[in-house]
Amino acid sequence: MAESINEQKSKRFAIRIVRLYRYLTAEKNEYILSKQLLRSGTSIGANLAEAHYAISRNDFRSKAYIALKETAETIYWLELLHDTDYLTDAQYRSILRDAEELRRMLSSATKTMRSTPVSASPLPQTSRCRKD
Repeated sequence: MAESINEQKSKRFAIRIVRLYRYLTAEKNEYILSKQLLRSGTSIGANLAEAHYAISRNDFRSKAYIALKETAETIYWLELLHDTDYLTDAQYRSILRDAEELRRMLSSATKTMRSTPVSASPLPQTSRCRKD
């Protein structure tokens, strides 16, 4: 199966987060907040990758919600890094824009999953078990 738009965007975002982590540790000597940012920012895509191979609709839904929560946490760490002057306004606005786009996309997706009955939305064909 091909990666979804959410998976592609979260992967590109994770790459930005890794690069930001390198910058913060090398240039700003900031290790505590940047490590938290690294964990939550890369976890978004990891959870969406897991959701891609979910064994059930509930498993898929759970991973998508975790990705949404990790996005919210990432935004918190970005705000904190900005408010403590580790990120300039330009740096902050640039990466925050991507984080907020991910949050909107994931929020929309999870709302759709919540309103769609499980019986009305089967898993993709490759995820179903055959009954003989």
